[in-house]
Amino acid sequence: MDELHQGTSESSDLKATRRVTPSSLGSRIFRRRFGLDYAYVAGAMYRGIASPELVIRMGKAGLIGFFGTGGLTLDQIERGIQRIQSQLRGGEPYGMNLLANYGDPGGERKTVDLYLRYNIRNVEAAAFTQMTPALVLFRLKGLRRDESGLVVCANQVIAKVSRPEVAEAFMSPAPQQIVQQLLREGSISAAEAELGRTVPMSHDICVEADSGGHTDGAIPTVILPTMVRLRDHILRERKYADAVCVGLAGGIGTPEAAAAAFLMGADFILTGSINQCTPEAGISEDAKRLLLEMNIQDTDYAPAGDMFEMGAKVQVLKKGVFFPARANKLYGLYSHFDSLGDLPDKIQQQLQTTYFKRSFLDIWNDMRSHLEQEGRLSEIRKAELNGKYKMSLVFRWYFHYSTQLAFAGQAEDRVNYQLHTGPALGAFNQWVKGTDLEPLANRHVDEIGKRLVIESARFTNNRYSSMAELTRQESMGG
Repeated sequence: MDELHQGTSESSDLKATRRVTPSSLGSRIFRRRFGLDYAYVAGAMYRGIASPELVIRMGKAGLIGFFGTGGLTLDQIERGIQRIQSQLRGGEPYGMNLLANYGDPGGERKTVDLYLRYNIRNVEAAAFTQMTPALVLFRLKGLRRDESGLVVCANQVIAKVSRPEVAEAFMSPAPQQIVQQLLREGSISAAEAELGRTVPMSHDICVEADSGGHTDGAIPTVILPTMVRLRDHILRERKYADAVCVGLAGGIGTPEAAAAAFLMGADFILTGSINQCTPEAGISEDAKRLLLEMNIQDTDYAPAGDMFEMGAKVQVLKKGVFFPARANKLYGLYSHFDSLGDLPDKIQQQLQTTYFKRSFLDIWNDMRSHLEQEGRLSEIRKAELNGKYKMSLVFRWYFHYSTQLAFAGQAEDRVNYQLHTGPALGAFNQWVKGTDLEPLANRHVDEIGKRLVIESARFTNNRYSSMAELTRQESMGG
């Protein structure tokens, strides 16, 4: 088969040997593109849960991890980059998260400018619904032709998507309107602009099924085959010189799940939830202990704090905490009432004394000071004129508060922890029960990755052997 148009898994090798090795799972093109031993990625988790130490540990093991920069300041991101680059000096793989920021495109651009200044070559693009000038700038910067005339992409983008129309945008060249804008302002050269017509925005699409944190609740057996077919169709039309790889994230916490992803055609797998219960994860030990005890049924869906008014959902831990129930109640109140003053007295008292442990007035004063510092005076005026908007800002404070509690490990208010996770971590906890990976201290992120891929290969071989034996018995009439 034409590897470019039929995916990049090494099916011909497997037919010849009937043996799967860890390094034969997925795409060799993907591994070569990022310099990896296995087609395995530790994805970014916001506010530095995917910490510099996590990224460093992965890179030193020949795997790639992405620093979770979402929610961090530019100074925090820069310090993280400096830490990573001080430890990974030999060409080891690593990357940074780039979170779409439609409310503050200037902030997104400053993040990309920082990445370019530090020669960051790999980003994981998340939450994009359309291409932005900052993302296009990162992708096109450094485009050139090598001695043989082939286009070389200096900067690689792994695009996390859950909808076909977004995947198609990433598998297409950069929008010309944005390219011309960047050219006019002198951010890219004429040569880079012209070469941008010949490559997709991303050569690597990570299909995100139902996952911890922000989720569309997609089913992997539905979404991955659909995206693979879309990729094959686009490649037939575009005839790119290099392959577009399609990977899978969401729900991967056991060898069986990883094997299923590869057998469905995934060129790589990306994990998240299982990596936040590791020594390297940038969250409190108290939060990790809660995650260590969870099972597959211990998650729930709650409103997303950053998109509260729109009703977007995140998947979170529910065992041992009240956050998902309280967050959903807040959204219900927001939907039914027009201002804080309209809430029944009993509800007002419950929110201020039990949920927030602060008065509405204190929270609003803090919110107003924060908005003033950021120069968002129009939002203050809007809140003072619109009681429902003011209520949404006060309620959104709770989501920030609950996240801070979990990061700080304030056990006295553990019931309000907001912990983004999916059932994959529960499945992982059950898989490693009674093994050396059960204790938190042994769950190093690189060891998890390698064990998952190795056991996935073993599981696949066992299934092949079982099916071969069944076929032999049937052929003998047994």
